[in-house]
Amino acid sequence: MKRAKTFSIFLIIAELMNCAVIFSQEEKSSPFNAGADIYSSYVWRGTRYGIGPAFQPNLKFTAGFFTAGAWGSFDFNGYQETDLYLSFSLPAGISLGATDYYYPDFDYFDYSTVSGSHAFEINLGFSKGGLALSANYILNEAGHAGSEGGDKYFEVKYSFDAFNLFAGAGDGWHTVDGNFAVCNIGLGTSRTIKITDSFSIPVTGQVVFNPDIERLYIVVGFTL
Repeated sequence: MKRAKTFSIFLIIAELMNCAVIFSQEEKSSPFNAGADIYSSYVWRGTRYGIGPAFQPNLKFTAGFFTAGAWGSFDFNGYQETDLYLSFSLPAGISLGATDYYYPDFDYFDYSTVSGSHAFEINLGFSKGGLALSANYILNEAGHAGSEGGDKYFEVKYSFDAFNLFAGAGDGWHTVDGNFAVCNIGLGTSRTIKITDSFSIPVTGQVVFNPDIERLYIVVGFTL
């Protein structure tokens, strides 16, 4: 777990540097960006996390093919999640990255299997035209994060002009019994609502069905 702790500290330092520069450079000339989304509920890979509306802030640094960022989700009923990530955009539409899923209700430096608060995931993606594919693999078991280690998730998505269709399957923390199953099927769409000549709000919506737990969700959100 020493390597996991070192990697986590490295991500923290990188994100703190990002925050400092965000407020010291003008937006047009800066590779740093900050924003926030507000969703009617937080549904990820076919599972709802928390209860009620979710506020999801983010900070991001982009330089060429490299991106580093921090993303979180918080609701009014106590759910908390803070994730750090790195990604590389490679030739031919391929992307490679890593994500640290962390839950602030628990000790940040707990990397144990029984009560660990972090799940570390490797992410691989491919996109061409409207097609997007992703493959994801959890490296560690963490009791409080809910990962079993070796958790897998695969998703295919195709975007048309007015909407997109997606389907995903996984095991481990993605399904009720931990066995591999389809857990995320849905349709999404987005539009931009013009408020004034200089201000518009992007709005997205999804209908998501999880056949593994037999649940249907409707999610709507907008970006600030």
